[in-house]
Amino acid sequence: MRLGVIGYGRRIRHMVAEMRRIDPDCRVVAINDLQNNVIKQELGEEATEIVFYDSPEAMVQGAELHGILIGTRCSLHADMAIKVLPRGIPLFLEKPVATDEHALLRLKQKYEATGTEVVVSFPLRAAPLVTLVKEIIDSGKIGTVEHVQAVNNVPYGGVYYHHWYRDEKETGGLFLQKATHDFDYINYLLGMQPTLICAMTSKQVFKGNKPAGLKCVDCDEQHACPDSTVNIRRLPHETPAGEYCCFAVDTGNEDAGSALIRYETGMHVSYSQNFFARGKAGSRGARLLGYKGTLEFDFYTNTVKVYMHHSPVVETYEMTEEAGHFGGDAVLARNFIAVMKGEAKSIAPMEAGLLSALMCLRARESALTNAFLPIGWPEDQEGSNS
Repeated sequence: MRLGVIGYGRRIRHMVAEMRRIDPDCRVVAINDLQNNVIKQELGEEATEIVFYDSPEAMVQGAELHGILIGTRCSLHADMAIKVLPRGIPLFLEKPVATDEHALLRLKQKYEATGTEVVVSFPLRAAPLVTLVKEIIDSGKIGTVEHVQAVNNVPYGGVYYHHWYRDEKETGGLFLQKATHDFDYINYLLGMQPTLICAMTSKQVFKGNKPAGLKCVDCDEQHACPDSTVNIRRLPHETPAGEYCCFAVDTGNEDAGSALIRYETGMHVSYSQNFFARGKAGSRGARLLGYKGTLEFDFYTNTVKVYMHHSPVVETYEMTEEAGHFGGDAVLARNFIAVMKGEAKSIAPMEAGLLSALMCLRARESALTNAFLPIGWPEDQEGSNS
């Protein structure tokens, strides 16, 4: 399997490594990155087997590829995908698939016009834990899901204030960075369409009056500040924390956000995310309630509990596998290899990526305007008004 990469960053390198672990015949033969020369030096002898291109267009025209992976910064995901989709080469696309509505609509139109198979980087929906939850829900054990309470208390949230992620022009805000995963797995578990959303954000902790551009290493409080990157321990799975002060005047991103989402049946979901929880306070998962029972799960504890409502029974399931993104990365890698070989369809299709991004954009807009907003595409809304 000959792979071409646009944006050869940490995330895509990890996914390539997962693919090579599953199928050693997978190899990167083409790269397009703003830092081509730096990457050549980093790869050393390995780089001799790779052709480096100055543009995505040149790469897809000049290289014979079985698959393309896009891992640029978030603001470029849609633009890069639009450039390569017409080639019909299977695409692995990092989330969020777009960071503004104009780019999202252009991406949707190009995808629908080409029909290219796309695997969106949604490892949570692919995680074995979620697969188990889906099986239990679909069995009818707890009845029809009529309410969901979902949460994401991020124990490594400092990366969104110390690192380049602090630039909201690049991230699009933290609904698009984090909630895009959670909205997607909720949609997947429910198997129904969201119709309405309202949201609220706040920035109560990661703000301050330190000078713009201040780096922790240059701060006179570097040894006393609990969030100094000079001192804090980096978690094994965490993106390097970065170097900038998270209490400076130019620190972007909200540090908490919540959303209420109505679905087509009339049921609703509550979702909340937080970025200053730390250590064992970290949690990510949901409670799904039906008439017969309640199911709850948490990615960090890798457990599922089912509480039956009409009998004194609590069932507990504990997962044993621990891997990147709770095992979801390996599943996505295996699926993308099968897609490239023509043996399977995407388990994280573009439709899911587009819908999740739309929900995040609507949530961001709702938080800015204090309004309930419909979740739908312009053509759908035009049809409903005709």
